Amino acid sequence: MLAASAMKRLLNEPLVHFLLIGGVLFAIYSAVPAGSATPAASREIRLSYDELAQVVLLFKSQWRREPRAEEFNRLVEDKVQGEILYREALAMGLDKEDEIVKRRMAQKMQFLAEDVAAAREPTAEQLRAWYEKNSASFAQPPRVSFRHLYFSSDRRGARAREDAAQALAKLAGQPEDAKLAASLADRFMFQDHYRDRAPEFLGKEFGPQFARAVATLPPASWQGPVESGFGWHLVFVDTVIPGRVPAFEEIESDVKTAWLGEQKALAWQKAYEAMRAKYTVLLPAPPEKPSGASPAPPPAKSPAASSAKPEP
Repeated sequence: MLAASAMKRLLNEPLVHFLLIGGVLFAIYSAVPAGSATPAASREIRLSYDELAQVVLLFKSQWRREPRAEEFNRLVEDKVQGEILYREALAMGLDKEDEIVKRRMAQKMQFLAEDVAAAREPTAEQLRAWYEKNSASFAQPPRVSFRHLYFSSDRRGARAREDAAQALAKLAGQPEDAKLAASLADRFMFQDHYRDRAPEFLGKEFGPQFARAVATLPPASWQGPVESGFGWHLVFVDTVIPGRVPAFEEIESDVKTAWLGEQKALAWQKAYEAMRAKYTVLLPAPPEKPSGASPAPPPAKSPAASSAKPEP
């Protein structure tokens, strides 16, 4: 019973799936002797119906219509040309020692490992349990709606803060849309009223000091002066929506996306560690220093070079 349970857990591991796929591909490749392809087969270019349909789909997405006969023939010939050039390049060995090709092949290996993880469909129970541990990542920040009056430091200089304080005294008890308000302030380059804005937005728009101050202001009255990166402001807070952690049912699709992203990253890390363990990296020995020169400090160790050995 224990053996069956252990086998079931093993078969659910993404790393096992990745290694099995790699083993099958290696076995197929090894079973085909080098140069076994007949000359006729190596010179044959066979396009499937799906490939031709994809050619038409790409044309329609760009031009919003079906390709004409001569356009379709040209598209097919372009695809044939790409295949011919690819095969001729391989025959000439142009893929060898090419950094772009290396990066692309390495990227495909990473995608393969990630796709194995993405093939696993999580249950609602798994997602719920994962969400409980990571709910802080989905917390919704508080949001505030407010109107402000601007007192420009560039225009008023050192008087900007005092002018704002005097305007606040005149606005005591006045509503948000009092006609008097606009006549007391300067024109602001952006908005006079902001609705449902999070602290992060306000920090980018006005500066972090302003964002922190607005978060502490009581609603339904003119408050200030509050300093920003532009000058001084009087602020009338309309509404404050407290921050909260949403229920799992509200954001289940977002939770699934985040869970899959984590699984892909874990699958790739496991796959790479398994591949990395098969290799020994040889680094060149440091060059000899001229006599009398002071020795250089030892280089800092990095995780990638932890198992590396200098070449003899």
